[in-house]
Amino acid sequence: MTITGRCYCGEITYANTGTAVWQAQCHCRECQYISGGGPNYFMMVPEEGFSYTNGTPAQFSRSDLDAPRTRDFCATCGTHLLTRLPGRPLLVLKVGTLDDPKAYTGPEMAIFTCDKQSFHVIADGVPTADKLPPR
Repeated sequence: MTITGRCYCGEITYANTGTAVWQAQCHCRECQYISGGGPNYFMMVPEEGFSYTNGTPAQFSRSDLDAPRTRDFCATCGTHLLTRLPGRPLLVLKVGTLDDPKAYTGPEMAIFTCDKQSFHVIADGVPTADKLPPR
């Protein structure tokens, strides 16, 4: 199954043929900055099945971290599309960019709940982790 998506303005589009290996919501402070305040809903997908089909994203990595993540975003509208993890062949694909959000069936876990704000909601029955769960 192919999952497609795009940025808000449509300048960047993508296709993913890999199967999601994990679906979650992240409450870390970094995700709050990027999302505008809420948790970040995402799917982890193999890098191998992902490709941009139109446009080239801009990228940002923090220079003050030893192993920073790289964030792909649209330079025109600012939509954060995905995060690249250093040393891992997986991409953190942002659910809000999916053409059909029903491809995301819901979080398997809420992570970094140590940074959760009082207005963040975690659905009943979703397991939580203060930071990252053990691999």
